[in-house]
Amino acid sequence: MPNIKSAKKRVLVSAKKNAVNKNNKSEVKTAIKKLNAVIDSGNYEEAVKLYPETASIIDSSVSKGVYHKNTAANKKSGLAKKINALKNA
Repeated sequence: MPNIKSAKKRVLVSAKKNAVNKNNKSEVKTAIKKLNAVIDSGNYEEAVKLYPETASIIDSSVSKGVYHKNTAANKKSGLAKKINALKNA
């Protein structure tokens, strides 16, 4: 544990931010897993309905600073590709 007051505060603040970021990343991963499960089951209509909700969760994590905007775009693009592949199959 640090001895300097500001260093002690940084430890507490960084621990709190780490917990918040971890929770947000977990929320994103859960939403992606739900959508992937629907895609794997082959239900195109349900996947199309669930995609905007998942994209919204990903976008909100970007605005909170958890993910970089390009990372979020990459995740959304991959999901859209899977949904389109399901449509064409």
